[in-house]
Amino acid sequence: MRPNINKFISCIILCLLPITALSATWSLTYPRPIEEGDLRDEYPLALLTLALEKTGVKYSLLPSERILLQGKALRQLKENREINVMWSMTDTQREKDLLPIRIPIGKGLIGWRVFLISKTAQARFNDVATVQDLISLDPVQGEDWPDTKILQANGFNVVTVKDHKRAFTAVTTNRADFFPRSVIEVLQELKTPAIAKELAVEEKLAIHYPTAFYFFVNKGNTTLARLIETGLQLAIEDGSFDALFLSSYEETLRQLDLDSRRVFHLDNPLLPELTPIDDKKLWYYPETSKGAEVN
Repeated sequence: MRPNINKFISCIILCLLPITALSATWSLTYPRPIEEGDLRDEYPLALLTLALEKTGVKYSLLPSERILLQGKALRQLKENREINVMWSMTDTQREKDLLPIRIPIGKGLIGWRVFLISKTAQARFNDVATVQDLISLDPVQGEDWPDTKILQANGFNVVTVKDHKRAFTAVTTNRADFFPRSVIEVLQELKTPAIAKELAVEEKLAIHYPTAFYFFVNKGNTTLARLIETGLQLAIEDGSFDALFLSSYEETLRQLDLDSRRVFHLDNPLLPELTPIDDKKLWYYPETSKGAEVN
């Protein structure tokens, strides 16, 4: 029965798109990363490709001609210049400026954070038992990242920098005590020899705040938004979304072992009201009960 239900749902969703959208060739341009082959882009690109394939449209998917850091990419997309799709963590301002496809592409893992610390600093974190203990240590974040405001709202003294490279340096030079990284990023970053030489994943702690990583398009590009959403919904219904997610992150989650960490749950005052928190199939929930879970 399940394949027939999926086929029925697929037909309904596809019928919601204009005929011209299905017959056109779509040119999608996303922000070129700082370094070619940046593995942080591997999963979003694979998922976007999967979504487009599910719709059956003809498409091209290419990086922008020049490198676009996140702040610049957000501005260019808002102004409908250079790019027409990007992926980023959501907040209220971004959803005012851009059109989000409200399906969390990383199933909420962007809000599960472990810490990159100096290789000699683990002892300082072993004594952290309460959120106040953790707040006494200074995290580093990008100056225009939503995470910065989230951490500040929860009482942290956040050291801010312009980009990722400066964030790593802030920890190695002791300007900051730790660099919170999402579980979908941290192990890939440690494959960079210069980072792995100086930094390590803290062994016992994690923080969590509810948030989502979305595909965004320009406010006026509603047809493209519906096209991407259609493909994502089809992939959810036939199981290929979860299959790609697990093949990408199952081993990472095993290595980081969130289940055994002390988790500090933080508030996210930037979480937009329309975030689909109650749709359980869209989120990943670690079994944190084995660790000491602290609110």
